[in-house]
Amino acid sequence: MARILVEFLEVAITSIVFLKGVYPPGAFERRRYMNVVVHKARHPQLREYIHFAVSGLLPFVQKGLVERVAIIFFNNENIPVERFIFKLTVNLSYGSRVEEADLEFSLRSFLIKLPLSEPLTKVLPHDCRWEITAYFRSLPHTTASKDAELWIPTDTKQWQQPPVITPIKSMSSEPLGVQLYLEHPSLAEPKP
Repeated sequence: MARILVEFLEVAITSIVFLKGVYPPGAFERRRYMNVVVHKARHPQLREYIHFAVSGLLPFVQKGLVERVAIIFFNNENIPVERFIFKLTVNLSYGSRVEEADLEFSLRSFLIKLPLSEPLTKVLPHDCRWEITAYFRSLPHTTASKDAELWIPTDTKQWQQPPVITPIKSMSSEPLGVQLYLEHPSLAEPKP
């Protein structure tokens, strides 16, 4: 189950980066995944960044430590302008007793819904940047795992006011719950 979820996140994050138009359309190629047309990064560095950031989460997803995975878009002052959040709930008591086909069917609906969410998003500034950030339920023990040493605390600026949240898609079927939503700064957020 964790492997399918991590693979899905890699495809979904690539789709979000394509959707936001951070790179020219030629930087991506159309592919099929879970019988849905998606986009795959053509540039090796972009593809590797997404792949290694997400696949690095696998041991933590397997232990149920990952709470959220965010794709954060920043303006040129390094302030977040938009966040796509995948909120994860993994029930570890199921072990490997999960029908892969059922899980893939449920996750497939997110890939279908993503392109339809574009009108809910903001136009990004020309000189924006983005990153993948994972939020853990608890910090992994560095003595117990070499994997934990690969992750560093973020110095990402946060909004001072609670964000405006726009739901995109959610599913809740044991052993996995996933919510995808957008966060934008509140209108009351102080301007830099």
